[in-house]
Amino acid sequence: MKSLEVHLRALRDTGRTALVPYFMAGVTPDWTQHVAAAVLGGADAVEIGVPFSDPMMDGVVIQEAAQRALSAGTTIDTICSELTGTSLGAPLIAMTYYNLFHHYGLRRAAGRLAASGIVGAIVPDLTLEESDEWRSVCDESDIATIFLVAPSTTTERFERLARTTQGFCYASTRMAVTGRAIGEGDATRVVESVRRTSDVPVYVGIGITTPDQAVQAAQHADGVIVGSALVDTILNGASPADTESFVRSFRRALDE
Repeated sequence: MKSLEVHLRALRDTGRTALVPYFMAGVTPDWTQHVAAAVLGGADAVEIGVPFSDPMMDGVVIQEAAQRALSAGTTIDTICSELTGTSLGAPLIAMTYYNLFHHYGLRRAAGRLAASGIVGAIVPDLTLEESDEWRSVCDESDIATIFLVAPSTTTERFERLARTTQGFCYASTRMAVTGRAIGEGDATRVVESVRRTSDVPVYVGIGITTPDQAVQAAQHADGVIVGSALVDTILNGASPADTESFVRSFRRALDE
């Protein structure tokens, strides 16, 4: 079992709902300070977005953040260099698209991520059937490969993904790109479909933009992922202190 999953299972055993904010690496010069501030605010793990020019899963906010980061010269190498030797206080999980890792070299990419302190990777456009080589090199570096499930996932595929994912299973509760949404989507059915097959932690994401929505999601899941709403505040000039306050508002709601 990967170290990330050991950590997240232990967290679940305490009864705490995991809070996982998403940041776009390189979107501002002080982006790592925002990550550290989120951990101070109560984040249990952090997703680090690696900017890509064609982010098929992401809505306009993440797309804009990716373009800003790319314009600033952000790459896998710059991200890993900034993270190396920096103790941010929570597990770090990379999220990006397979083309970047394929172009960089799979073994080289996994090793570079691991050396910078990253312990998990979400690659939304990498299918289970084509993931063997990536999962193999991640096994060499103790990086958890995290798969997504969605309302459209078939029963047979739920079973295969739930058995294969490591760290946690990312439950997208609506058929949509990242961004603001109303209601909880199909959270109950998606999470229960995973749990019928596996006891891996299940975290809900896509469309969670308010503390109330996070609380709703936590009724079904072991953790919640907050992305676009937080990235939007940073795009609009939020300071690390603002980020800490933003994350703390979600932590406070989940703990009540």
